[in-house]
Amino acid sequence: MHNFQELIIWQKAMDLTEDLYRLSASFPKEEKYGLTSQIGRSAISVPPNIAEGAGRNTDGEFKNFLGIASGLSNELFSQLPLSHRLDLVPEKKVAPILNNLIEIQKINYSLIKKFSK
Repeated sequence: MHNFQELIIWQKAMDLTEDLYRLSASFPKEEKYGLTSQIGRSAISVPPNIAEGAGRNTDGEFKNFLGIASGLSNELFSQLPLSHRLDLVPEKKVAPILNNLIEIQKINYSLIKKFSK
């Protein structure tokens, strides 16, 4: 069992979620049930999956939840560039968030690899 609040990946995922909520709040109202909702659902699910996995009894269970968080991160990697392509947000606002997402994915991959041994 790991203390999820001490995990760098969880802390960064929380920051990412906050950034994404702030970003998507600027989307037009007609996107409320479209991309805004999708980004919100993906973003809000990353930190809890890390936390739930950290609270499980085995590293294998933790690895499984990290895998779920990885899939959600990949969803965000599709949704964020799309939001720019649809002119919902300028690239200069998307780029730093994508950089943070890449860092989270690298940490996540390292943890999954660690727990695969």
